[in-house]
Amino acid sequence: MSAHEAAGGGRGQLRGLKVVEFAHVVAGPLAGSMFADQGADVVHVEPPGAGDAARAMGPRKDGHPLWFKVAGRNKRSVTLDLRQEEGREIAHRLVAWADVVIVTLRSGRLRAWELDWEAVHRINPKAVLLQISGFGAQSDAPGFGKVGEARSGAVHLTGFPGGPPVHTGFSHGDAVTGLMGAYAVLAALHRRDNDPDFDGEWIDLALFEPLYRLIEWQVIVHDQLGQVPERSGNQLSVAPAAVINTYLSGDDQWITVTSATLRSVRNVARLLELDEERFATAEQQYAGRAELDARLRDWVGGRTADACLKAFAQAEVVASRVFSVEDIAADPVYAEREDIVTVDDPDLGPVRMQAVLPHFRQEPGAVWRTGPALGQDNHLVYGQWLGLGEDELARLKKHNVL
Repeated sequence: MSAHEAAGGGRGQLRGLKVVEFAHVVAGPLAGSMFADQGADVVHVEPPGAGDAARAMGPRKDGHPLWFKVAGRNKRSVTLDLRQEEGREIAHRLVAWADVVIVTLRSGRLRAWELDWEAVHRINPKAVLLQISGFGAQSDAPGFGKVGEARSGAVHLTGFPGGPPVHTGFSHGDAVTGLMGAYAVLAALHRRDNDPDFDGEWIDLALFEPLYRLIEWQVIVHDQLGQVPERSGNQLSVAPAAVINTYLSGDDQWITVTSATLRSVRNVARLLELDEERFATAEQQYAGRAELDARLRDWVGGRTADACLKAFAQAEVVASRVFSVEDIAADPVYAEREDIVTVDDPDLGPVRMQAVLPHFRQEPGAVWRTGPALGQDNHLVYGQWLGLGEDELARLKKHNVL
């Protein structure tokens, strides 16, 4: 039986993968969460005492922070004081143990603590290092996700004409960076498993780059047309659809409607009792966007949301209510897809949270624990996985290294 199985770890596509993260709050830990959800052994290293700052963030129930129950799920929490030499020595043993190392510390601190690329590669030549920072590894400046969002172009495009730029209502830049970081690590691991000359890999990812990459058209539009796309409300600056907006129903429910093909726009015109032939070509549809939008706003505003959605479905027009989390919790599609799971938490009892996504049908991941208590896995990781003896663990604990 593997150490993973003996310790009651998870299951999924990445069982056997070993990850250590010297990363706090969102971006780096989100990448680690993707691996942990698929069964990897992910060791989350935290300073003794306060631990990861994410433990103190967000709403609480009965004194227990809720955010970290999800953010830290499926991981192993160990404490380690990297300011002490013995703490750094243990960190290097974790690097030697791991397949993947995730860091979000500033570059100068990484060099001082020998957790930068040169040191990681020397300690473990086959390791994949994911380094996430505000402005790239060459900079020592601090960075946060919202600054990354602002630099990416995404915030400039979000909001209404004449109004201020708007950030999304969650850690958008951090989360997308975590996702792209996880993708990059898996790409490197694929090469490791197929290239006999693999010599480790260093992934240098700045917080603004993932969202910047996802807005595929902004650079080429500026380069070739000299245009700077601007805010367009709930429409799009560069729209693939002649119909896209949110509309308020007669019973005060917001509905989003999108029609991105010639046929779907003609379906909207037919529903509004307009002459379909006036919207037969892409040029005609784009020229008639303002008319379609105004007519659709009046049409939705004169009906209940249920009546609108029923009519849209019959007309093969793609639409949906704009969901709150209350809507998500009650939605039959979420329930059918088992996208919300219930997990037992030692502090709160049964709690609901997102399932492991995406769904793998042959070998799915699972949520086997909520975010662990600070240092809960010290003995497992340091004792069983790294082989430190009880006397050594006790001494390190006494000197506040752990």
